[in-house]
Amino acid sequence: MITDNPLEHDVPHFVATVFQDNPTGWGPCEVPDQFKDIPYQPFSKGDRLGKISDWTGAAFQDKKYASKYASQFGSGSQYAYYHDEDESTFHLVDTTRVQKPPYQRGRFRPNQRNMRGRGGRAGQQSGMQALGKGLKSRERDRKGQIKKWGQGRPQIKIRDASVTVRPDWSTIEEMDFPRLGKLSLPNIKDGEDVGCYGELEFYDKSYDRVNVKSEKPLQSVNRIFHTVTTTDDPVIRQLSKTEGNVYATDAILATIMCCTRSNYSWDIVIEKIGNKLFFDKRDNTEFDLLTVNETSVEPPQDDGNSLNSPRNLALEATFINHNFSQQVLRTGPNEPKYKFDNPNPFISDEDDAGAEIASVAYRYRKWDLGNDIVLIARCEHDAVVQSPNGELQFLTIKALNEWDSKLANGVEWRQKLDTQRGAVLANELRNNACKLAKWTVQALLAGSDQIKFGYVSRSHVRDNSRHVILGTQQYKPNEFATQINLNMDNAWGVLRCIVDLVMKQKDGKYLIMKDPNKPMIRLYDIPDNTFESDGESEEEDDVVGGIISESGTFQGLYQYGVTKK
Repeated sequence: MITDNPLEHDVPHFVATVFQDNPTGWGPCEVPDQFKDIPYQPFSKGDRLGKISDWTGAAFQDKKYASKYASQFGSGSQYAYYHDEDESTFHLVDTTRVQKPPYQRGRFRPNQRNMRGRGGRAGQQSGMQALGKGLKSRERDRKGQIKKWGQGRPQIKIRDASVTVRPDWSTIEEMDFPRLGKLSLPNIKDGEDVGCYGELEFYDKSYDRVNVKSEKPLQSVNRIFHTVTTTDDPVIRQLSKTEGNVYATDAILATIMCCTRSNYSWDIVIEKIGNKLFFDKRDNTEFDLLTVNETSVEPPQDDGNSLNSPRNLALEATFINHNFSQQVLRTGPNEPKYKFDNPNPFISDEDDAGAEIASVAYRYRKWDLGNDIVLIARCEHDAVVQSPNGELQFLTIKALNEWDSKLANGVEWRQKLDTQRGAVLANELRNNACKLAKWTVQALLAGSDQIKFGYVSRSHVRDNSRHVILGTQQYKPNEFATQINLNMDNAWGVLRCIVDLVMKQKDGKYLIMKDPNKPMIRLYDIPDNTFESDGESEEEDDVVGGIISESGTFQGLYQYGVTKK
C-alpha cells in the first residue's frame, strides 16, 4: 500500500565527504579552488594571532617585546600595513589625576576662617595670591605631564642602507644573526707570517701615568694614514699568484667576524675569479669611520648638522684615534725605530713627497681554514714597546672617546675614571660592543702582544674640536676577548660560511650588506661593472672630500679618509 507521507520529502540527503589521501605527510595535496591566487603567509603553531592594537611594535624602543608577534617564517610582508600619512602630530594624553603637592592638600592650607579677622582685605588678597600660585603650579604640572606622555618613548629612526640596492641585483642568501651566532670553526691555528713591511716608533710610557688630575691635551698630528683596499694592495697582488685563495684586510675580516654585534649598515664587495676570492671595501665610503654608541639602547639620532649626529660623532672618533695613536709615541729624529725588512709598500714619491707618514707596520699573514681554503690578510701594528724583561712587544693602540655622558646615558669619566675604571669600561662595552670587538679581532689577527686603550674626552661638552687624554689602559688581546665574550671559533665560522657560499657561485662580483634595520646580512649577485663608473666615482670624491675638508673641526682628517694608492 502506498501512502503519501509529506514528511518523507523533508528528509535531507546524506552526501559523503571527499577525503584526499596524502601519503607523504598531512594536509591537502593541492590548493582548493577558492584559495588559489591568494597570498599566503606561513605561520607556526606558536604564533600569536588576532592582536587588535600593537603597542609593542617597531615604533617604540622597548626591545623586550619587539618580536612578540613575529613569525619564525618571515616578517609577514604580504599583509603588512603601511600608513603613508604623517603621524608626527599625534599625542598621547595622560588623563590620570595629577597628584596634588602637599601645600594644596587640606591639612596644609591656610586657615581661611581666621582670614576674616586677621588682615581683612589684605588677608584675602594674600590668600587669593597663594591660591593663584597653586593653580598655576597645577597647570604647569598638567602641561608637563601631557608633554611628557605626548612625546612617549623615543622613536627609532629608520636607518639608511650603506648602499642602494639596485633592481638588477639578485639576492642569493639571507643570513640572520641567530643562525650566524651558532656557527663554529674550531682549532684554527695562529697566522703564519708571509711578509712584514714598514717601521714602528716606540710607545712613550709616560702616558701610562696620565690620570684625570694630570690630563694631557690631545694634539693634532698631521700624518698620512693609508687605507688601501685589498685589490689595490701591491703586496697582495703579488702574493695572490703564489699564496692562498682568499684575500682581505684585517678591517674587512673584523667587520665580517663581528657582524652579529653590528646595528649600522655596512657593505663589502667580493670578486670571484676562478677559485680565488677578493674581499674589498668600496672607494670613498664611510667604511673606515669609527661608529659611536652603535649598540647603545638609545643610539645618537640627531640630524646631520648637529655636532652629536652619528656621522659627526664618527668623524670625531676617527680624528681622535688617529691623533692619539701617534701622540703617545716617542717621535723625533734621534728616537729609535723598529724597522721590518721591507719598506712601507704604500709610500710613493709623487703623493707623499715631504709628508709625514704615520707609524704603522703591515704584517701579511696566512691561515688554513680547511677544505683547501687558505686566507691571506694584511694586518697592522701601531707601535712597539720594550717589556720589563727586555723583549719587544707589538702594540695595537686605540682610543675610547667621551662626548656627552648625559646624552649617552653614561658615567662621568672625570668623576669615575680614576676610582671606578671598571664601571667606565663596562659602560663602553655596552654602548660600543661592535667597535671594541672589531678592535680585538684586529689585534688577534695581527698577533699584537697588547691592546693599549686611551680614554679621551672633550675639553668642553659642546666643543668637539678640543680634547684631553684622561688615562690609558692595556690588555692582552686573548684576555680581553674572553672578557667581552668574543668567541673566535664563531668568528672563523661566520667567515668560513660566507667563503663557502660565494665559492659555490659562478665567477663574478658579489656584495654582502648588513640590513640597516634588521639583524641580518644579505648576499647579492651584482653586475661586474657595478661601482666602476668613472663619473660616479668622481662625484663621490667631491662629496666626501667636501664634507671632510670643509669641516674646520677635523683639520687634517681629509688625508685620513683618502685612499692612497
